[in-house]
Amino acid sequence: VKKLGIVAVSNALPQDITCLAADRMLIFASYDNILHAFARNKEVVHTYEGHKAKIHLLQPFGDHVISVDVDNVLIVWNIQSEEEYLQVDFDKATFTVSAILHPSTYLNKILLGSEQGSLQLWNIRSNKLLYSFPGWNSAVTTLEQAPAVDVVAVGLVSGHIIVHNIKFDESLMKFQQDWGPITAISFRTDGHPVMAAGSPIGHIALWDLEEKKLMCQMQDAHSTAVAGMSFVPGEPLLITNGADNAIRVWIFDGPGGTGRVLRSRMGHSAPPTKIRYHGQNGEQILSAGQDGTLQSFSTVHEKFNKSLGRGSINKKKSKKKGLKLDTMALPPITVFASEVAHQSDWDGIVACHQGYITCTTWNYQKTSMGAHKLRPEEFSKHKPIGVYAAAVDITSCGNFAVIGLSTGRVDVYNIQSGIHRGCYGKERAHEGAIRGVAVDGLNQLIITAGSEGLIKFWKFKSKDLVYATELSSSPSGILLHRDSGILGVALDDFSISILDIETRKIVRMFSGHYGRINDMTFSPDGRWLITSSMDRTIKTWDLPSGCLIDCFLVESAAVSLAMSPTGDFLASAHVDDLGIYLWSNRALYSLVSLRPLPADYEPSAVTCPNTFPLQDVDVAGDEEKCDEMIEYISPEQLGEQLVTLSSLPESRWKNLLSLDVIKKRNKPREPPKVPKSAPFFIPTVPGLIPQYVAPEEENDTQSKIVNLGVLAQKSDFYIHLEEALNTHEYTAPFNLLKSLGPSNIEIELRGLAPEGGGSVQVMLSFLRMIGTMLNRKYNFELAQAYLALFLKLHLKIMSSEPDLLEEISRLSTQLEETWVHLRSLFNQSLCVLTYMKSALL
Repeated sequence: VKKLGIVAVSNALPQDITCLAADRMLIFASYDNILHAFARNKEVVHTYEGHKAKIHLLQPFGDHVISVDVDNVLIVWNIQSEEEYLQVDFDKATFTVSAILHPSTYLNKILLGSEQGSLQLWNIRSNKLLYSFPGWNSAVTTLEQAPAVDVVAVGLVSGHIIVHNIKFDESLMKFQQDWGPITAISFRTDGHPVMAAGSPIGHIALWDLEEKKLMCQMQDAHSTAVAGMSFVPGEPLLITNGADNAIRVWIFDGPGGTGRVLRSRMGHSAPPTKIRYHGQNGEQILSAGQDGTLQSFSTVHEKFNKSLGRGSINKKKSKKKGLKLDTMALPPITVFASEVAHQSDWDGIVACHQGYITCTTWNYQKTSMGAHKLRPEEFSKHKPIGVYAAAVDITSCGNFAVIGLSTGRVDVYNIQSGIHRGCYGKERAHEGAIRGVAVDGLNQLIITAGSEGLIKFWKFKSKDLVYATELSSSPSGILLHRDSGILGVALDDFSISILDIETRKIVRMFSGHYGRINDMTFSPDGRWLITSSMDRTIKTWDLPSGCLIDCFLVESAAVSLAMSPTGDFLASAHVDDLGIYLWSNRALYSLVSLRPLPADYEPSAVTCPNTFPLQDVDVAGDEEKCDEMIEYISPEQLGEQLVTLSSLPESRWKNLLSLDVIKKRNKPREPPKVPKSAPFFIPTVPGLIPQYVAPEEENDTQSKIVNLGVLAQKSDFYIHLEEALNTHEYTAPFNLLKSLGPSNIEIELRGLAPEGGGSVQVMLSFLRMIGTMLNRKYNFELAQAYLALFLKLHLKIMSSEPDLLEEISRLSTQLEETWVHLRSLFNQSLCVLTYMKSALL
């Protein structure tokens, strides 16, 4: 009650809860003829089955709980053992139980009220009727224990409240309210002798028990009957709730003993008609309901929820008349558009009302209806019959509202001043009714859709018609994704067309719904279009591939959809459902396979999201599909026809030909200084993988003659190439070369020539290795770089060796073939790309 926030959410029962009661340990809830007990506000721990009819009264009673069904059967249950302790059948003709109460300090006794007006006091333990009260010839609706012992307040259908002493069977006080039966009673326990009573029309009366008179009235505390009320023990706080989907906490600190709303939490009292995200942070959802209100719900916390109130023709007159007599109330909002650009300066929301020509503006910051009523001048004096505003959009700058009427007329208004700024077309924009209007992100174009099957593009400023395109069927609604310039058009034949507003061509066609398309929403990146239809399905279409990638079935059709601007949630509102449901986008949290669904795909029914997370069975099945994607390892080469490059960084092969330039540039300016005491290092062989030099045998006789054999030691690469002459297996030498740095590669290739300690045969082996690489078509760029360096180093030797020349000429033709093939592919791709860029298809 302190913050009016949710503390805990229980698991869901299979049907709507009809009756609720609680003791200090358990919460009892019944649906139909079954009673459940919840522990820890969460899981069901006891189930009591035995009633034949619907339970309508509950009373926890120590170790027992009492339930009464509509067939007039009272059962006392043992809470722990779940067994019936006692069952009493009452005769409907003489005593139909309508209220139940355990009077405080009355051990084992309960007081029952009846529709016939009489009361009975029973001892449950001995199953005896102790006393019958004759009643007041009016059905008892509620019984409430007063703070004083033996005193009970009895609420009657006639509107009377009898404060009765059940010990002496005498009435202490009698009050009457003028608003029909008493629905709830509660007593203040903080020292003020006040009793509150609820009525079926939402008013609350406060009675002074000392003065025995009406103290004050709280009119329109709820817009429906007050279902329950309870004073917080020892505090001047009253909690009330009603069928208008609101819970309110009233504080009594004002003059005259009247209460004011301290805290409240409310939703729509009738199902939402349209929902849209407000702003770009994805934290507020604006929702218009059939109850005529516009509300903002927060996806972060309930404390940020707010109601913008009800639409009204004249606010001042409405306030005087009160909710019930309000003839000034506007019909429910059908379509609205909101923009945050200038919402702190003037109104940022424009709304169309059902069957109403005037559009209203709303202010999100002030949480109230705005200053302007937008309608054409000629209708200011008289209201036309059958003409109404059907579509609305706000420009991205928040300055202009574009409104389409059912006559085919489209008007522009300035939101700040409410002044009419012109209309499109001479008299009207379309022959038929307007089914949708949209303004692009830069206020260049305005797009209108008419029921005659045309979509027209107009210049926003000059109001000239630019282009008109005919659709295969009449459109039922349009939606523009401003960032990408994609227009979704829902048609009356249940199909969807996607237009590109740049080229003004239909780029995608989707069909698959079997009912009227209620709403559409784009994902923030414009890749997905999500649609809901009266066939109870919600479908996700992938625009780049043109495929249906997701489809699920809900219990009642989704009336409106909105995708969060951050892409994390999809919000949906459903037929005959007060709530707004949030569906999370699994593609953000895990890898989801976006494969197209098969043509004969049967969607599975999904229960709407709960506040309490259910263990989703489908998730496991979907994850199996994704495994293939996660475990896929790309092969070395996809196909033999393809040319594959290595994954080595460019620095390892691109600079091979300019190593001499690099060395010259990196030459030290002064000779290196010898350190005073050089530390001892074990000498290593140059290379990426450090290998220690084999220790040389020490010779006492120091000779001046240099032994060339020792210097010209054969490298691993050289040895592998020698072996490959016989085996023709060139993988090992190539892998070794691939692992070396540019300067080491140059040293290795220099060492292949006879003057470097190599031989012509090994040079031949190297050329064959390059030939093999070109044949296999992978590591293509490495083969080119190694060959170029080889030719640069050994061109002189090769010209004098006929074997090498023969191998080179063979390599040359091979290179030419591969390159001609590649070049033709490159040219073809470049040609197509250039055409796609320049030509407007």
